[in-house]
Amino acid sequence: MSLIFRPLFEKESSTYTYLLADSITKEAIIIDAVAETQQRDIGLIEELALDLRYIIETHVHADHITSSCPLKQKFTNAKIVLGESNPVACADILIKDGENLEFGNYSIKAMSTPGHTDGCMSYVVGDKVFTGDALLIRSCGRCDFQGGSAEKLFDSISRLFTLPDETCVYPAHDYGGRTVSS
Repeated sequence: MSLIFRPLFEKESSTYTYLLADSITKEAIIIDAVAETQQRDIGLIEELALDLRYIIETHVHADHITSSCPLKQKFTNAKIVLGESNPVACADILIKDGENLEFGNYSIKAMSTPGHTDGCMSYVVGDKVFTGDALLIRSCGRCDFQGGSAEKLFDSISRLFTLPDETCVYPAHDYGGRTVSS
């Protein structure tokens, strides 16, 4: 069993999208896809002959959710996944803290991490955590947006710090050329 893992970068907004798949079953997920690189993402999914199961969003901001509905139009069996505090019309699944989704022989666990927005979710796959804008490399997301809360963000970051030391952190943005932290 082997995990296909592709961190994908969009320069204009310094946004990371993550494509993960089971190399045997070809079932895949994509996290925080953006409109500007939608054709690249579709091309890679098709090139690798993947079965996209879930289109996952860490939170609802214009620089993240822009590619969800178009990807679902292309990959009609895929489900759009948002945290339960994000009642967006296009969501198929409003996931709760602690819930798991399966793709192939892998599991992705939702971890509520509000603060940047009230509906922020991080997602854990094995020794990786995808933190959206809650936790960045050497920083954290802003909390001065509507629904943001410095107190909740502090609690969320404290919660993320309880993950095992070997956990690698994959944020939704990096403005300094870094790709991963621990």
